[in-house]
Amino acid sequence: MLIIEVKEGETIERALKRYKRKHRNVQITKQLRAKRYYTKPSVRRRDEILNAQYKLKYLAEGNN
Repeated sequence: MLIIEVKEGETIERALKRYKRKHRNVQITKQLRAKRYYTKPSVRRRDEILNAQYKLKYLAEGNN
């Protein structure tokens, strides 16, 4: 669970912004969605390989 302490003199909007940033960086929502359904290890591995290939292709196009 994320705990954000509001610092002295800090507005609630600023504290909420820090909370949202920390929530996004921890990737809680992404983990919850991934755990919603069971994914076979072979399917998970295949997805990782496809993502890695896509990233390599994207980076190669960016360099040219």
